[in-house]
Amino acid sequence: MTVFNCFSRHSLIFVAAAALTAQASRPASAEAQLLIEASTGKVLHAENATYPWYPASVTKLMTAYTTLRAVKEKRLTFNTLLTMSRNAVAQQPTKMGFKLGTTLTVDNALKMLMVKSANDVAVAIAEGVGGSLEGFADLMNANARRLGMSQSHFINPNGLPSEGHVSSARDLGILARALFQEFPEAAPYWSIHSIRYGNRVMRNYNNLIDRYPGADGMKTGFICASGYNVVASATRNGRRLIAVVLGAYSGAVRAQKAGALLERGFGSGGLTWLTPSLGTVDALAPIDAQPPNLREEMCGGHRRKPPSEDNQEEEAEAAVTAEGTEGGQAFMLSNLKPSAGKFVLGPPVDTMPPIVVFTGPANNPDSAPQVANGPAKKKKKVVAKPDAAEKPAADAKPAAAPKAAAKPAAAKPAAAKPAATPKPAKPKVTSAPQ
Repeated sequence: MTVFNCFSRHSLIFVAAAALTAQASRPASAEAQLLIEASTGKVLHAENATYPWYPASVTKLMTAYTTLRAVKEKRLTFNTLLTMSRNAVAQQPTKMGFKLGTTLTVDNALKMLMVKSANDVAVAIAEGVGGSLEGFADLMNANARRLGMSQSHFINPNGLPSEGHVSSARDLGILARALFQEFPEAAPYWSIHSIRYGNRVMRNYNNLIDRYPGADGMKTGFICASGYNVVASATRNGRRLIAVVLGAYSGAVRAQKAGALLERGFGSGGLTWLTPSLGTVDALAPIDAQPPNLREEMCGGHRRKPPSEDNQEEEAEAAVTAEGTEGGQAFMLSNLKPSAGKFVLGPPVDTMPPIVVFTGPANNPDSAPQVANGPAKKKKKVVAKPDAAEKPAADAKPAAAPKAAAKPAAAKPAAAKPAATPKPAKPKVTSAPQ
């Protein structure tokens, strides 16, 4: 009996320890949040902030950081030309769709990267700055180590699914601070509302820009495994806050949650609700675990609409889906605003016209859009459907390089026939040119 009791106690201890280990290896909820002061790095709110996470297109903040360092080190300039290679052209799913050999400046590339989240442009940047994708990834990881991003490892410049391509809310907060502190002159890149390329106007996926008072950046991302991610920044009365939300259910929920965090930070006055103090972002202790895979939750057949970066769920749904827990108490985003009333993002306000971007050199831009299908043809009373490149598919794999077009068969000359006596032509009603 004594031996049995001893064995039972040891078994219970072992089981309990195993349960605690399992619990520590995954986040309590499939979402991570972080709110920090940009100037000091002080943590105002943290939830699962040190769990590894798939960053998706938020990766492009590191792509931009690595590019800006190359400019600062005079290895290239903002007017240096980048070339669309076969590898760049083959990228999916979000892309500008440029033709092979198209050139564009680093300046235009960064604008397209931050607003359109163009995966083809990200590869062109990587090859132009690092010589190859592998070389650029080495630069990204060297920068991550230098900044103290101990939970981050980058495989590619665009965040498409790749084994071992991870980060965390903590590390992304560190990166966002570094971008503002080291490259203050680059701040306009993070807050562009929209860009215009030829006749196409592309709006930033970051819904907070021109909808949340003071919003001035930064980047969104989505793949099935990560859920909807955003690093968002806003400034009021000279005080800038950075919010990170990873694993939200939709683009609208992502924006609502980031906005709610920012609103709470700005509206808290002396921040008396922060007990105890959470220290600084770099002092947050990383958790050794596998990143959660949210594929089934995000991309299962239960969703009303196919998930993608540009699929914005209804605002009303966002308010309901964005429920969470705080101290064991259920809360809604509408309850997070310190003042009376409901917290919602305002309607989009175009505070400035779209920023014009172009291909070719800065002093001699291309006169016609350099897209794969050529300039769009005018059609009468026809509404153009979005190009496939503008509709991101979740977790899409890079497409194979395009095959060379088949050579046309040689045409055989037709036998000459005597010309018929011409007859007066009857007038016809012609349709719009095809």
